[in-house]
Amino acid sequence: MSQILWFRRDLRITDNAILSNAKDKVLPIFIFDKNILNKFPKDDKRVSFLYKSVLNLKKELKAINLDLAIFYDKPINVFKALKNFGLKEILCSCDFDDYAKQRDKEIEKVLPISRLLDSFILNPNEHLKADKTPYKVFTPFYKSLNIITQANSIENFKRNENLEKIKFEYNYIPTLKDMNFEAQELPSFLNKSAYELLEEFKEKIKDYKYDRDFFYKDATSKISIHLRFGLISPKEVFNYFKSIENLDSQFFIRELFWREFYNYILFHFPDSENENFNNLKIKWNEDEKLFQKWCDGQTGVPIIDAAMRHLNKTGMMHNRLRMIVASFLTKNLFIDWKKGEQYFALKLLDYEASSNIGSWQWSASTGADASPYFRVFNPYIQSKKFDKEGIFIKSIIPELKNLDSKLLHIENGASSNLFINYPKSIVDISYSRKQAIEKFKRAKNENF
Repeated sequence: MSQILWFRRDLRITDNAILSNAKDKVLPIFIFDKNILNKFPKDDKRVSFLYKSVLNLKKELKAINLDLAIFYDKPINVFKALKNFGLKEILCSCDFDDYAKQRDKEIEKVLPISRLLDSFILNPNEHLKADKTPYKVFTPFYKSLNIITQANSIENFKRNENLEKIKFEYNYIPTLKDMNFEAQELPSFLNKSAYELLEEFKEKIKDYKYDRDFFYKDATSKISIHLRFGLISPKEVFNYFKSIENLDSQFFIRELFWREFYNYILFHFPDSENENFNNLKIKWNEDEKLFQKWCDGQTGVPIIDAAMRHLNKTGMMHNRLRMIVASFLTKNLFIDWKKGEQYFALKLLDYEASSNIGSWQWSASTGADASPYFRVFNPYIQSKKFDKEGIFIKSIIPELKNLDSKLLHIENGASSNLFINYPKSIVDISYSRKQAIEKFKRAKNENF
């Protein structure tokens, strides 16, 4: 029986579930999905990175006597056509977001699908509380995994070396132009392999617990984009650090399992993709002008504006900055977290539905193990604490380059300088914080 090996977010030949479980004759494929890509602007950097990664996967598969057929179409059309080649089954890795589940349900009407856990370490069905219900709080969830997190290694999938590619037209490769995209210049670190990035991070990991919050420092692993597209598996990342003697990597590994937790939550509570996890009924502010100023980095709050402008230009945002801008949108502007989540989905190079949804709900105090509703980040305190000299802010906002750094951390401090053209804050931080807390109190009381 010939199988279709549908690569999706597992663009590697090592520790790959479908290459391990496949048998005999196979057709490896990748689909540039029109349903997804048609929503992206033509200068989307993710598509350039994905395109480069798919071509590299094709090269790696050819090196093991396989190949990769590449399509640009709606998946349902591809599989209707492939069914005529006598192919009987699809092997692919699991996807848990709503679009992926609906897509797979439609395709199963054409060909049977065998889904394999590949993009995450844990099977969400296998880690429940004693009463067989899912965890909702990270710490007990993480403690329950002690046998895994304290292990020296996790067994990888071993590739079946006896696979044979079927005869097919493997030479066709759609160009970026064919797909209505323009090649984009990528950040330099994306020209490095996942293992090269881990080698570099190894030298910084001992200070990671402290340095990770200082967004002007180069202190993080930069591995999230590679994990997102499956250029390396989370098991491989885990095993890499566990294999190095006398290296304290446990705090970083704990962060790796936050990714697992958010996927676990989305699996068990799929409605949380589009609804408040805690069922709070909140009347959000629907002022589109305020939301657009947040998107454009024109809020008059230096740290917010720098973070958003950097995101818009590069597709990247430091995790501490993600928390700060999310708190500002949902607590100070009181705008629905879903709008922020959807904007990040359009912009982030490392966009991962489960992590993005979980993190936004955490910031909005509507999610699993969420930040308490009365915890509202003060952006000025945050910028002073983690970027006292304004190194990051000044690197992004040129009009603030020569401003006394102290003024960056004072409300309307930047706009008070007559020689600098910088707007006043669109919201009073203290007043809006009090308003948000009152609104959350009211919503919680109404919920009971």
